[in-house]
This record gives sequence, structure tokens and C-alpha cells, in this order.
Amino acid sequence: MAVELDERWALAPSVALRPEPFGALAYHFGNRKLIFLKRPELVAVVRRLGDADDVRSALVAAGVPEAGWPAYLAALEGLAASDMLRRRDEEAAA
Repeated sequence: MAVELDERWALAPSVALRPEPFGALAYHFGNRKLIFLKRPELVAVVRRLGDADDVRSALVAAGVPEAGWPAYLAALEGLAASDMLRRRDEEAAA
């Protein structure tokens, strides 16, 4: 699932983040998936997605340099593929 810079994403409602020294654990209560977010910067981006105007804004707010955005987009796509993240327009329709 592609995640674009100008899209609005958020943590899925059935996902909880548990802070850890390495970053966080993301647990999906529906499909029981557990994913390790091994970078605190990625956790900061994921936490900001729900309030940001778009993915680009979340990356900027988390202080991620533009050169690193492709790697973060790939990580967000992995989270979206695991249903940890959802497009916000899909959440409004649900």
C-alpha cells in the first residue's frame, strides 16, 4: 500500500503504541500483530500523523530531514500494509 506525502494517515483505532527505550511496540488488537518500531524518530512521525495535515507535515514536525523521507515513507508503507496505519478519509467513512 503506497503512502504519499500529501495524504492524511493516522494510527488505526485498534492499535496501541507502547514506548520502549529503542522506540515503541505497536500492537494491533484486531489482527494481533506486533511490530517493533526501532527508531524513536519513526515513533514521533507515527504519533504526529493523526494531527498533521498530511504525511509531509508529520515528517517536518518530527524533524526528519528531507533526504530521509523515502526511508520513512517505506516504513510507513510497511505499517499500512499491516493495518497499523489507515488513511484518515477511510476512517471518517467507517
